[in-house]
Amino acid sequence: MAEVPQDILDWRKRTGADRYDEMWEGVLHMPPMPNREHQNFVWALETWLRVNWARSGRGRVFHEINVASIGGWPKNYRVLDVLILKPDRYQIDRNEYFEGGPTVAVEVVSPGDESYDKFDFYGAIGTPEVWTIQRDSRTPEMWLLHEGTYRRQEPNAAGWLCSPETEVQMCASDDRRLMIRLGQDEGTLELLP
Repeated sequence: MAEVPQDILDWRKRTGADRYDEMWEGVLHMPPMPNREHQNFVWALETWLRVNWARSGRGRVFHEINVASIGGWPKNYRVLDVLILKPDRYQIDRNEYFEGGPTVAVEVVSPGDESYDKFDFYGAIGTPEVWTIQRDSRTPEMWLLHEGTYRRQEPNAAGWLCSPETEVQMCASDDRRLMIRLGQDEGTLELLP
């Protein structure tokens, strides 16, 4: 919607229906609320990241947060499933939104959503990594920013994707779960539902 009547915006805000709304260069995108499976998986991933990655002082983890271009709030922003922020990027935190690229943008991909359409935005604001995880198969992808565009990272010989920014490693299990660990530390290995 390029122009949205104020009464619709007011109603959406009052009822909480605007929780996942995004503004793409002045155009309102109103995706449906994620289903229960999507929400449960995002919660499990965020929890694992907070406990195993962020707790040791590596950085911060947030979910369902606004990320705007520099000077773009509130006309140009996206809502991420999970945002990972290392200390060198703490200054982009504006409480209601982040202004500029986080260290990692995480999108859980549901059928028919716009996750991949956000890549140009993430690249333009300087997000070094984007992780996409297919909701239905738990198949992860890591995308690394290289000269303004994202290149899909190939898994290592053992089948793991390894994040250069966070040292988090991921791969899909045979039983439709996400295997995740911090580096080679088997003590952090978990199978997320």
